[in-house]
Amino acid sequence: MGALTDSRKRLTADHRLPIPSFPPPSPPPPSKRPKLAPFPSSLDPSTSASPPPNPSPQIIHAAAAASTSNTPGPSSSSTPASSPLPNRRRLPPPPPFKRPIHGPQRVLRAFRFDGPARPHAAGPSWSSPSSPPAPPPRSLGLEQYVELVNSVSHPAPPTPNAIPDAAREKEAVPLEVVAIEEDGDERKQQDDDEEVVRGSVVVRRVPLYKELYEASSRKRDAKLKTLEFEVRLAEEGRLGLERLAEVLPRISPKKQEVPEPFVPLTDEDEEIVREALHGRNSRERLAVHELSNIVITREILQCLNNQEWLNDEVINLYLDLLKERELRQPSKFLRCHFFNTFFYKKLISGGYNYKAVRRWTTKRKLGYSLIECDKIFVPIHKEVHWCLAVINIKDKKFQYLDSLGSMDMKVLRILARYFVDEVKDKSGQQIDALSWKQEGVKNLPLQENGWDCGMFMLKYIDFYSRNMDLIFGQKHMRYFRKRTAKEILNLRAG
Repeated sequence: MGALTDSRKRLTADHRLPIPSFPPPSPPPPSKRPKLAPFPSSLDPSTSASPPPNPSPQIIHAAAAASTSNTPGPSSSSTPASSPLPNRRRLPPPPPFKRPIHGPQRVLRAFRFDGPARPHAAGPSWSSPSSPPAPPPRSLGLEQYVELVNSVSHPAPPTPNAIPDAAREKEAVPLEVVAIEEDGDERKQQDDDEEVVRGSVVVRRVPLYKELYEASSRKRDAKLKTLEFEVRLAEEGRLGLERLAEVLPRISPKKQEVPEPFVPLTDEDEEIVREALHGRNSRERLAVHELSNIVITREILQCLNNQEWLNDEVINLYLDLLKERELRQPSKFLRCHFFNTFFYKKLISGGYNYKAVRRWTTKRKLGYSLIECDKIFVPIHKEVHWCLAVINIKDKKFQYLDSLGSMDMKVLRILARYFVDEVKDKSGQQIDALSWKQEGVKNLPLQENGWDCGMFMLKYIDFYSRNMDLIFGQKHMRYFRKRTAKEILNLRAG
């Protein structure tokens, strides 16, 4: 007990704690809660597994000052030691560091185009402020770009003499890079006005899209085509009027010429024909042919209306007009003879009667002999149908044309016998016409109704007298009726 008492006394004498110089704080009243609650267990720095947050610089500085003032020195016995207070206020944790925010930035441009570089291209935005800012990237001009391409394509850098002096003088002109050759072969300078070769980069003075746009505009511009036409005329020797007629048909498209038998009627002719065919006075005289003594009244001419049969007066007058047309232009038409509609009936009256028609063809009356003609046309009327027989002296054959497609050999044999007698009677010659070929016409245009047989017969005669093929058909019959009416009213066949 004595030893224990001595050690306690020694501990008390040697290691006494300094008495604080300030009175101890009074405990808070029991009815009031402390202003700051102690840390929960989950947030207690001593029990938490995660390291405590880094204190702010202000807190670190204050703590250093406090520790310096409380450090024991030579006079430690006189300075009271600080003891933790049970209800000391705790400061809130420091806020976390600000995180950088990445926003849209402008893209760095090349080829001498100015513009700010992207900030994240040079490094993070949270670099220390003490470090100097990175220098801006050097703008790449044409020479620098060529050097860059050459350094990639060729390990050795190009020598200064690789670029000719003539090309150096043109560096100030803005050029456009249109192609980069990967093979590295240097091209020769082709045209100083259009292309310049720098290493492996081909540049143009005029952008390629402008050339393509101008070429496309020239092809589609109608005014340019007109100008090209005028320039072409000027380049061919400033053509005069005499050569212009030769050049225009080659440049301008040729117009298809309408054959003479199909020339359309004018509006005036259409009105005259309509009035003649549909007038009220049926006995009015519309045409009088003095040589044949044929009078055409409105009632007779109305057979040329649609769905009407042609009568003898209209057919015979039209055949006389065809003969007059031949006499006006003998070089344009064949030499023909046109019998009227009564000839064949007179020839076959009583079987075969040549004497009944012997005086119809005297040279004094006609002015020529039948043997001198190329073709002789004989209308054949069979009760209610018109046909045509042709004595083709030029080709030495007899032809039969029926718009219904039938054939009558009896008519051809009678006409062969008649022609032998006619030549023997008028010229005293003996011909063997009975041995001539007797045939129908192949590919003959045929009628498709029951009233156009007479008009088909007239057009067979008209086209054969022109020495033309039969290139008409049923669709032309309405036009032929109006044209025939106009020619009869004018007493002139066209």
